[in-house]
Amino acid sequence: MTNKKSEQSKAAGWGIGSLATLALALKAGWVLYSKRYIDHHAKVNLMLDAEHHTFETDTVGKINYYESKVESKKPPILLVHGIHLYAGGHDMVPVFEAFSAYRKVYLLDLPGFGGSEKSDRPYRPGLYQAAISEFVRDQIGQPVHVVVMGLSAEFVAMAEEQDRDLFRSIVMINPSGMQMPDAGHISENKWWDQIRNLALSYLRVPLWSLPFYDLLASRSSISNYYRKRFTYALPSDLVDLAYTSAHQPGAHFAPILHYCGKLSVPNVRTRYYKQITKPVLVVFDNNPEQKFDMLPMMVRENPNWKAARSRHTRGMPQFENPGETFRSIETFWKKHD
Repeated sequence: MTNKKSEQSKAAGWGIGSLATLALALKAGWVLYSKRYIDHHAKVNLMLDAEHHTFETDTVGKINYYESKVESKKPPILLVHGIHLYAGGHDMVPVFEAFSAYRKVYLLDLPGFGGSEKSDRPYRPGLYQAAISEFVRDQIGQPVHVVVMGLSAEFVAMAEEQDRDLFRSIVMINPSGMQMPDAGHISENKWWDQIRNLALSYLRVPLWSLPFYDLLASRSSISNYYRKRFTYALPSDLVDLAYTSAHQPGAHFAPILHYCGKLSVPNVRTRYYKQITKPVLVVFDNNPEQKFDMLPMMVRENPNWKAARSRHTRGMPQFENPGETFRSIETFWKKHD
């Protein structure tokens, strides 16, 4: 019996050791494949009928943006994409095309995304707030109607709190921060923060940071991400543009910080959303990653807040429900031009 147990232990040990060796070999193989065979020097080209420029400051670095060619006496429009692993101006192309024919429209790539600078630096909400504020103040030079998606609504709210002269109105498409407040204990929240900090420390190791992001940013992963946000057909060119945006030098730095939860603003609803004094329109739908439990209360308690529901879309109403979405936005603007 003793010999049998010894043999079984050895077999189990060899099995665990073999699996560990195989895992290390696969990891090393993927790191090598990522370094040698995946092109990380793609160029973003949205193919817009627009002027293409770069805005640069010491605070935010080089920012890529597109500007419509028309001149208009109406207030300009600023479009700001949301934040996710493959984010960029491509998510806002239908909005640009809908209004750029008769309004001055600016489409911005935030730092670390799209065609903007992707250097290794501490991407944080304050950086994105500064990018939006400085672009409006120093490049556009007058208050704008801003249209913003997802998590970037938090940065716009921060910018509004810092400078009340930046915006004439704010349109938020599926903004984050509208979920029911977390009722967890403070110690649980601190524990979760420690876990995320450890994950970030591991994922920022140069040897495997980029290969890890390459796993997340494969064409199939990008297709799956967007497919969950479309009720009907997924535009193939959107996947192509997102893939291109995610395969440039430094494209992994900001998304990994987002992956580890470092780009969200804690308690944004009470700290910033409630402090907004400008007119706000929230366009929301059935986005699988967003909850809007507190939106009815926001609209009820703040007369400057309005909401419009897109019932048959799942995160990208500007693509799948453009008629209703853009009519709601334009009706809103007419009251505040």
